[in-house]
Amino acid sequence: MITYVTDLEGRWDKLAGACAGNPHVSLVDGALVLAPGATFVFGGDAVDRGPAGRKLLTTLLTAKLRYGERVVLLAGNRDLNKLRLRRELTGHPRPTAPEALHHDRPALLRWIFSNTMGAREAFGHRATELASEGRSAGDEDVVDSFLEDLAPEGLHTTWLRAAQLAWLHGDTLFVHGGVTADNLGVVPGVAGRVPGVARWVDALNTFHANQLAAFVDDDVRDGVPAWSPLVAYQAPLPGTAANQASVVYGRLADAHNDPRLPEPSVVAQLLAEGVRRVVVGHTPVGDVPAVLRSGAFTLVMADNSYGRLEAASRVSIGTEVIRFEGRCRLDDGRELNVSAELGDAPSVVGTVTSEGRLVEAPVDDGYLTFRALPERRVEQQVVRPGPLSAPRSLPEPTGV
Repeated sequence: MITYVTDLEGRWDKLAGACAGNPHVSLVDGALVLAPGATFVFGGDAVDRGPAGRKLLTTLLTAKLRYGERVVLLAGNRDLNKLRLRRELTGHPRPTAPEALHHDRPALLRWIFSNTMGAREAFGHRATELASEGRSAGDEDVVDSFLEDLAPEGLHTTWLRAAQLAWLHGDTLFVHGGVTADNLGVVPGVAGRVPGVARWVDALNTFHANQLAAFVDDDVRDGVPAWSPLVAYQAPLPGTAANQASVVYGRLADAHNDPRLPEPSVVAQLLAEGVRRVVVGHTPVGDVPAVLRSGAFTLVMADNSYGRLEAASRVSIGTEVIRFEGRCRLDDGRELNVSAELGDAPSVVGTVTSEGRLVEAPVDDGYLTFRALPERRVEQQVVRPGPLSAPRSLPEPTGV
């Protein structure tokens, strides 16, 4: 059985919640302990939005070193974008950074977090965490701690070297962001498309490993870091909130983050190669995971950051069954414990109501439904059984 947790983003309470009462993985004295035969997959984004980023990196890395292939770490954009900091904080700021900040490291780091990483509170969270470790937590200490973690043998660098961009396990593919028509088979620096999902996954992970090796070696040629392709790969396209050519920053959602299936051509290709499930994080989907289905294909989206409760959801993935458990606050203020179990049989879960709401799980008086709306608003309502439409497909990419 696979336990999947994603987008912890510096929140220790979310990892603890996912492990509480979990028969497959638990926290014992702050360490992850796996039951015999269990596998733990972390879907990416360990840092930024809470004061336990270093603690989470340490815990996940320790588990990887202890259990080897039974622990899989996927690198998310919040993990990878920190590769920028070593140069930007040591004399090579981005051209867009205000010149007045170029020689003020703490001010520059705050600007980077707020304006280019979507992590306005990350500086303060690091100060809090340093203080909790009994370390000095002044502004310069915060900057030094990030640079320390990004040294060749530093915590963050070591974690990233233990991570990967994609994991294919049987008929299930795990990536941080999404699989799209723009990224399936595509690897930066490789001409054309890599044939076969398994070969593509291997090529993506080789690309990641080579880029991290260049970072460790501080390989800079004519002023350009050799790891720049990985930094670009994990970032949104300028002026947009997505990068559909990347499995790290691609989104299976519309402009409001309302979940969508991959393009029909992608689903068909994956199924033809025996991949019938894709599991992702990255795109927030309310309080509990979203499952979308189309025939034999299932998409699981499990980023519950920015939810009303921001509680951890537990996703368990077996050979025949996917199960998730979480807690949800409805539009009417009620809070519900929610769970769903999906096998190969047809299910209402993963379909869409005639009003366009995704059916997420059965509850006592109907079905929990979800819809993302403009301005980061969401609807979470219970509806009674009624007319359902076919699952929605991701519109053809527009490049924005």
